[in-house]
Amino acid sequence: MKAIVHDQLGAADSVLRLADREIPEPGAGQVRIRVAVSGVNPTDWKSRTGLYGGEAVESVPNQDGSGVVDALGPEVDGFAVGERVWVTLAAFERPTSGTAQEYTVVPVERVFPLPDNASFDLGASIGVPAITAHRALTVAEGGPARLSPGALDGKVILVAGGAGAVGHAAVQLARWAGATVIATVSPTKTAYAEAAGAHHVVNYRDADAADQIRSFSADGVDLIVEVAIGANQELDLAVLKPRGTIAIYANDGDKPFAIDVRQNMGLNTRIQFLLLYTVGREFLIAAAEDINLAIAAGALPVGEEAGLPLHHFPLAETAGAHEAVETGATGKVLIEIADL
Repeated sequence: MKAIVHDQLGAADSVLRLADREIPEPGAGQVRIRVAVSGVNPTDWKSRTGLYGGEAVESVPNQDGSGVVDALGPEVDGFAVGERVWVTLAAFERPTSGTAQEYTVVPVERVFPLPDNASFDLGASIGVPAITAHRALTVAEGGPARLSPGALDGKVILVAGGAGAVGHAAVQLARWAGATVIATVSPTKTAYAEAAGAHHVVNYRDADAADQIRSFSADGVDLIVEVAIGANQELDLAVLKPRGTIAIYANDGDKPFAIDVRQNMGLNTRIQFLLLYTVGREFLIAAAEDINLAIAAGALPVGEEAGLPLHHFPLAETAGAHEAVETGATGKVLIEIADL
């Protein structure tokens, strides 16, 4: 089978190569998937470059993907050969199981049914971004642990970076769950957040951004889904309600983040960091179940008209796909592997 591999850490065009690999056999508790589409996330290029540390080992990139079940290992229940599925964290602790290949074998707990109304493009777009968004929306003290229509009724959610893949999913999931959604974006990306469903969109660079947000919710916001805490912490604390929550999943721009103890104590701020690799199996499964309900309800569309443009690359051009994500392409970067 064809696969993208690398055994060194470095730039995409230097280390990624197209190779032939043996089709792997699933072991106990594992599923083999014929991959239709592979999704590229920032975590994929960061792993490839060594930003997370570690030694170079033979690896196949990309955590997310969609396709059909091709074979089942022993002790696997709940799936059938030929079933359409989506997968996430495919390469976590399994470096040669990434989705940038024609077949991959992953533990069954990382595989989820793909609803009938969902395309393979959607299936490859939802793993890391949508589960991250789900977790961010469910960490508030006294808030819901699960999302469904009405779960966030009466809540005001601020999504920083509402035009990114995680921000896009957070806007959609929060609105589906009944929240009033405010998104902050750069001035060229307003239309994306609006198309995703944000009720209000604010240019985070505006000097009066906090006043604008407060004009939509005078008492402040209940929860902030934060992608750049170092850059946004001043704005966040200016608009957060007392006992509000900041869910931090990234620090885009790498601006230093130092907690202002007095200000956060005054607000009784709840600060929750999150990373899917260590979030826990129960949270991954709960998120996937809720995400599938949202997909079935038509609440998680992707594409230009939904505020998340799709950029397609063939498998042989995976290096270009990685470079697109690394240089900040707006939307979702996908690798087409098989027409299933």
